[in-house]
Amino acid sequence: MNYIIENEKIKVEISDKGGEMQSIVLKKDGTEYLWQGDAKYWAGRAYNLFPICGRLFDGKYTYKGKTYEMNLHGFLRDTVTEAEKLADDKISFTLISNDEIKKQYPFDFKVTVTYTLCDTKINTALKVENTGDEAMFFGFGGHPGFNVPLAEGEKFEDYYLEFDCAKPAERIGMTPFFRTGKTAPFALKDGKILELDHSLFDNDAIFLTNMCKRVTLKSKKCDKFVRVEYDGMQNLGFWHKPQTDAPYVCIEPWCSLPAFDGQVDDLETKYQMTKLGAGETYENGFDIIIG
Repeated sequence: MNYIIENEKIKVEISDKGGEMQSIVLKKDGTEYLWQGDAKYWAGRAYNLFPICGRLFDGKYTYKGKTYEMNLHGFLRDTVTEAEKLADDKISFTLISNDEIKKQYPFDFKVTVTYTLCDTKINTALKVENTGDEAMFFGFGGHPGFNVPLAEGEKFEDYYLEFDCAKPAERIGMTPFFRTGKTAPFALKDGKILELDHSLFDNDAIFLTNMCKRVTLKSKKCDKFVRVEYDGMQNLGFWHKPQTDAPYVCIEPWCSLPAFDGQVDDLETKYQMTKLGAGETYENGFDIIIG
C-alpha cells in the first residue's frame, strides 16, 4: 500500500514495502524528481538498506558458527512494514523481527524509518532498537535514484555532481561487486565536481570515503537540483545500471560496505558493521532537498 505526505511545497509517495519512496514531486511545476522504476534499467526507486549494504560473498555470512543466507542489500527493501501517519507531512514505517526473518538474521529488533518534510527537504531517519539480550550487528544505507535529466530538452551529460567543499576523496576499490581492500585518490574537477557521463558506471558503482558530507546534482542548462546531506554516513555511492544509457543516477549514503572479494563474512567482524548492545538504540539518517 502507498501513502502520501505533503506540505505546501512538495508531495512524497511512499510504499509500505520497505518504506520505499515512490515519488517526489515539486508542486509549483509538477516535476517528478524520483526515478520511476523502469525495469529496463532498474526496477527500484529508493531502497532502504538494512541490515547490510551491498552483496555478501556467495550470498552468505556466518554468526556464532552458523551460516546464513541473505540477498543483496538485506531484507528490509522486500518486506512489508507497518505504517503510521504521524502528521500530514510525517510518516513512519516499522519492522519487528519475527521467526521468518530470524532464518536469515538471528536477532530481536525493531527498525523504524521515518520521513519528515520541511519546506522542500525530505528527512529520512532510521531508528534501530535492540530488543534482544545480546549485541546485534547491522549496516544501513539509502539507495534513492533521481531522474536525469529533470527538464525537457536536456541530456544526461548536461548534469554534474558538486560537493560543497574541495576535499580529496578516496575511491573504494571494487571488483566490481566486492571490496578489494584498497582505496585510491579520486580526482574531481576543481576538487569537488564530477561531470556525469554514462561511461562512469561501465564497471558498476563508484564508492567514495573520506568525502565531503554534502553533494548536489545540478544542471548546466537549468536551475533544478537535488541535494543530499549525510553527516552520519561514512561512504557515498553513485550508480546507474552499467553499460546503459539509463536516465537516472543514484546517490547512496551508506554506513557499511559490501563483502571483501572471496571472503564469506563473519557478522561480528564484518567491515564497518554497527554493533548495538542489548536494550540500546541507534539513530542515523540523511536529507534530500529538491529545487
